[in-house]
Amino acid sequence: ELGAGEGDALKSGGGVSAMEKLDAFEGVKLLSRNICFGCSVERFEHTSEVLGSLPAKFHLITPPSAGGEADAAPLLIWLSGLSCTDENFVNKAMPYKAAAELGLAILVPDTSPRGAGAPHEDDAYDFGTGAGFYVDATQPEYKKHYNMYSYITDELIKVAKAAAQGRVDFDRKSICGHSMGGHGALIIALKNPDMFRSVSAFAPICNPVNCAWGKKCFGGYLGGSGDSQNESWRAYDATELMLKRDGPLYANRDIMIEQGSADNFLGEKQLLPENFARACEKVGQKLDLQFREGYNHSYFFIATFIERHLEFHAKALQK
Repeated sequence: ELGAGEGDALKSGGGVSAMEKLDAFEGVKLLSRNICFGCSVERFEHTSEVLGSLPAKFHLITPPSAGGEADAAPLLIWLSGLSCTDENFVNKAMPYKAAAELGLAILVPDTSPRGAGAPHEDDAYDFGTGAGFYVDATQPEYKKHYNMYSYITDELIKVAKAAAQGRVDFDRKSICGHSMGGHGALIIALKNPDMFRSVSAFAPICNPVNCAWGKKCFGGYLGGSGDSQNESWRAYDATELMLKRDGPLYANRDIMIEQGSADNFLGEKQLLPENFARACEKVGQKLDLQFREGYNHSYFFIATFIERHLEFHAKALQK
């Protein structure tokens, strides 16, 4: 399945030979390859066992400096927000110049399973398709396919490692995301404290047990009636996870959050960064929370400040 111009991209710049090499990795198919600021921008597809044997796509961006094991690039995982696919960040955030200069690889998965046929998955943008919320569902209608937490933390990394063919150092990785993906980045880092060297987010959903988006997705995937004390919900809530800690997640490093002051979802109390800030203060976690005047929730905002976040992670990922 190739987008406009992607077939030509495969025929030039080494795309065909790369695809032929990837045929050796069972279930991993190269769909497209392009070059931007020297970075290789590749899109892959595989069959995901964790997502109920559905096809799943992801992008892998590797800098021009990435070579064999000695020159393998450290990795940043980017998680996107509600209604997004693996293409939004790749097409809109423009991370390539900074990624090339910093020698940083970026892995961009999808936001949900696709084509599960689960009830109500295509009724609205904020539940189901495009809205996996980075949890492992426990409700019968969704638990076969909606397991984005396990997909990100386990299967995706294994498949991407095969696709990278030695160009990426998967032992040095950090995580970042936007909105729902910011929520995903924060909770995954908090639940796996030894997995990532750093975490940052753009306009994350910081306290989903107390916002409409979180209540809708948690109720659908995990069950329950909206009680913020529901333990299965709190296990996927960044504010609640931080409050459970005896100390900071990173003793010598900030958590970085970028938030637009003109973000309508901030005013609608969907994001609640103030709650996360209080939780960080309580446990002694340093938090670099920046409110950016006039910026909204869009990728214009992300593109403006993405270099700052890439620099932050590149520093944390140094050998």
